[in-house]
Amino acid sequence: MSAKLSACFFSHGFSCLNNSSYKNTVDKHKNVYMRVLFLPSRQFLPAYCKMRQRNLSSNHKRQRMSKPPSERIPTSAELLPIRDEESEPENSFPNGVDVEPFVSHETSGKDDVNTVIDVENIAEQNSGTLSASAVETNGDVERTSEQIINGLVLPSVTKALAINGEQLSSMQLEELVGMIKNAERNILVLNQARVHALEDIDKVLDEKETLQGEINILEMRLAEADARIKVASQGKIHVEFLESQLKMLRNELTGRGELEPYENQKKFSNEEVLSTHDDHSLNKDVDSLRTENLALKNDIQALKSMISNVKNTDERMATLENECSFLGSSVKELESKLLVSQQDSSNISTIKVEHQELWEKVENLQQLFDTATKQADQATLVLQQNQDLRKKVDKLEKSLEEVNVLKVSSDKMQQYNELIQKKIKLLEERLQKSDQEIYSFVQLYQESLEAFQDTLNSLKEESKKRTSDALVDDVPWEFWSRLLLTIDGWVLEKKISNSDAKLLRELVWKKEQCIRDAHIACKEKNEREVISTFLRLASSQTSPGLYIVHIAAEMAPVAKVGGLGDVVTGLGKTLQKKGHLVEIILPKYDCMQYDGIHDLRALDVTVESYFDGKLFQNKIWVGTVEGLPVYFIEPHHPNKFFWRGQYYGEHDDFKRFSFFSRAALEFLLQAGKKPDIIHCHDWQTAFVAPLYWDLYAPKGLNSARICFTCHNFEYQGTASASELASCGLDAQELNRPDRMQDNTARDSVNPVKGAIVFSNIVTTVSPTYAQEVRTAEGGKGLHSTLNSHSRKFMGILNGIDTDAWNPATDNFLKVQYSANDMQGKAENKAAMRRNLGLSSADDQRPLVGCITRLVPQKGVHLIKHAIYRTLEMGGQFVLLGSSPVPHIQREFEGIANQFQNHEHIRLILKYDESLSHAIYAASDMFIIPSIFEPCGLTQMIAMRYGSVPIARKTGGLNDSVFDVNEETIPHQIRNGFTFTTPDEQGINGAVERAFNFYKNNKESWKQLVQKNMNIDFSWDSSASRYEELYAKSISRARAQASNN
Repeated sequence: MSAKLSACFFSHGFSCLNNSSYKNTVDKHKNVYMRVLFLPSRQFLPAYCKMRQRNLSSNHKRQRMSKPPSERIPTSAELLPIRDEESEPENSFPNGVDVEPFVSHETSGKDDVNTVIDVENIAEQNSGTLSASAVETNGDVERTSEQIINGLVLPSVTKALAINGEQLSSMQLEELVGMIKNAERNILVLNQARVHALEDIDKVLDEKETLQGEINILEMRLAEADARIKVASQGKIHVEFLESQLKMLRNELTGRGELEPYENQKKFSNEEVLSTHDDHSLNKDVDSLRTENLALKNDIQALKSMISNVKNTDERMATLENECSFLGSSVKELESKLLVSQQDSSNISTIKVEHQELWEKVENLQQLFDTATKQADQATLVLQQNQDLRKKVDKLEKSLEEVNVLKVSSDKMQQYNELIQKKIKLLEERLQKSDQEIYSFVQLYQESLEAFQDTLNSLKEESKKRTSDALVDDVPWEFWSRLLLTIDGWVLEKKISNSDAKLLRELVWKKEQCIRDAHIACKEKNEREVISTFLRLASSQTSPGLYIVHIAAEMAPVAKVGGLGDVVTGLGKTLQKKGHLVEIILPKYDCMQYDGIHDLRALDVTVESYFDGKLFQNKIWVGTVEGLPVYFIEPHHPNKFFWRGQYYGEHDDFKRFSFFSRAALEFLLQAGKKPDIIHCHDWQTAFVAPLYWDLYAPKGLNSARICFTCHNFEYQGTASASELASCGLDAQELNRPDRMQDNTARDSVNPVKGAIVFSNIVTTVSPTYAQEVRTAEGGKGLHSTLNSHSRKFMGILNGIDTDAWNPATDNFLKVQYSANDMQGKAENKAAMRRNLGLSSADDQRPLVGCITRLVPQKGVHLIKHAIYRTLEMGGQFVLLGSSPVPHIQREFEGIANQFQNHEHIRLILKYDESLSHAIYAASDMFIIPSIFEPCGLTQMIAMRYGSVPIARKTGGLNDSVFDVNEETIPHQIRNGFTFTTPDEQGINGAVERAFNFYKNNKESWKQLVQKNMNIDFSWDSSASRYEELYAKSISRARAQASNN
């Protein structure tokens, strides 16, 4: 008799609660759509158990159990490919298969398990009884469940969904109740499957104990057999020795010939008999040993098979435990979803009550309005009556005057009598007309009075609003950023819910005065009172802008190496001013400029992130930088990733920043944030794009579109493909030509390439540079990838922070100045000459400035040549900068020593923030001879401070500096001197033209300087371009979601 075990397994993810097909229900009046996915009905996996008897040896019989192979849950999981928002041809890969910029994985597995174990001691009658009782129990549970659902769920659901007098159709109610019933049945089936799984585990444990006992007995017998084999082998050796001795004696006696033949024959016969008898008994022992040895070998073979079965038993136990845990999690998930549906029902009831209260308030207001209208009509009637009486009195007075006249001239009374009658009639007619005119004037007066009152009320409200807005606008952005960080801290510390936090963030986005006043009023209160006060302010507001999160390795001024830090801060501040919520996530370096961080504090929460197969804790710090809310992630990793005393240049940079990228996404997930845009920068955070789509979008962090900006394609962060697995990405899956495999090394991965493939928006920092990197020379190996994704790739010229770089308000300058007051520029030039020990004998001598990193990209050989050429042309030269390349640094140190006491040349080989401002203000010309320049900010800052640029036509320099002698360019945008060839002849021509223009056209030079100072290099236009890209990407994503 076989006992059948059944188990019901759920595939990964949440499926429908009904096994039958279900059509989409559409409520046309409410425009509500309900979509339900179904999976085919689950098949019970049969497992039969039988026991068999087998002989293990010739002397012993033992029972042997055949071990069932471990059962596995049939799984099928499919991640739908995420289609790129631009077009299918853009994202089609070389192999001809359309693949989106996000990775799609498709796995399928199917295991048919048929396990048979004989159980001879279980009677068919007992099995039948058990099966029948199980069926009855299932039936009773289902009937009870249906009664509970019909008695409780149906009325509550019907009541909850009855809003504004509209009822759902009976068909929809039946389908909804059917779904809930099926959920209950599935929970019961899961519980039964768990019970059966536990019973299987108990049986397997019993089998394991039995097999362990048999193993112990066989081990003892094996030891005994080994001992007997050793004794037999020793006896055989002894017999062989005796035989050899006997042969030696025979040979010796034969050689001597001393013994008599008879004695020899007798001895030989006796020895032969003895030897034969000994050989016969020895052969019997050897045969018996061989037989026993063969039996033992069979037993050992059987033992090995049993040991293998025991191992399979352990695997099956582990599988069953996994099944139990998976079934438990499925039950909890169903229970949580059922609880959510009940909460939704209660929320609907609350909304209905609030709607009824609002309707009553509207009726009361209507009654008050009707009463006021009646009172106004009565006042109008009284006014009209008073005016009529006044006119009648005037008419009577006139009549009395005429009567008096008639009395005086009685002779003429009769003559005028008719005239008087005519006049009276005319007066009456006129009186009627005047009454009508007065009535119309009264109406106009009333209308004008009402209009005046309305205008007065609107002016009062507008005045109040302006006063309120003026108070709110005076509040600095640091206040709102600090408030946002406080709200996020409450969320991470589980003190408020995500929904409440979202409403409070929306109030902060709008800069509502109510939340500002609440914050001020709560200064003396404890945290619990503050939280309760803020929660009362939450209301159903809509966000006025986008929620943008920048994940970067730099941010000016606290962690700045190059232009990346300026872009993150400048773009973030401008987007914030445009009404968007902007947040920054940075590593917490030990070498940061901490004095630039306001209100830095650690949150009472840690975020765990995966790396190298383990979970590591991360401490989260919050603060404000330049008015922007910033989160600093401090990893608690034994390698101390960001406690190295420098930002870049470590041997394990790939691991450091892949760890940070995953920790940043983990923070967003655990904090419950739902950003619209995640903007990552350069290769250090390029890992964000594949991590987001591969690992975090399936976990629920799926609200954002990914924007990637590469500030310099020279740096791509390539590394061995095996290192990619540390952060949890599938190296084998991503090391492919259409994904992250480096285009020049097949065993390496390229983070920048991965970000290009997986991001929704890809940008670089100027339009010209975007064209250059699509060529083989400028793309540094990525030109083919950029061309295949050209529809989502574009260049946007960076801006500068015009608040930080403003000569009219710059505190680093000795004298502030502007385009309308240029006297301050000359005074700054004289002051810097004194500070650096340069000659001031000729104040008209042109001063050339250069502020740069001394690396080959910046054209260091052209900078050296410009120093000497400037001296030859009668100018002065000031260089500020240093080099990370040792031989370049040594070379410029030699030049600095050469001109150490020179009156016209000075080299300062370090970076000094205050001195950089002074050089921009003092210089007449500014030289930027870059070999390639993605964007460049120094030329914009120089023009902002009235220094005319001398630049090579490449990258962003070509998009911002236009030669004054170029006839094809409109005159109003010509602003500097340019050259094309990166050699001495090219830079000589530009420097000579600039010096000649300066010396021979003083007035034109002044006009050029003033024009340059008025050019708008702010982030406004660039930020608007990014806004447009963000909005288009989000709208396309929403359109695709609605179509799906």
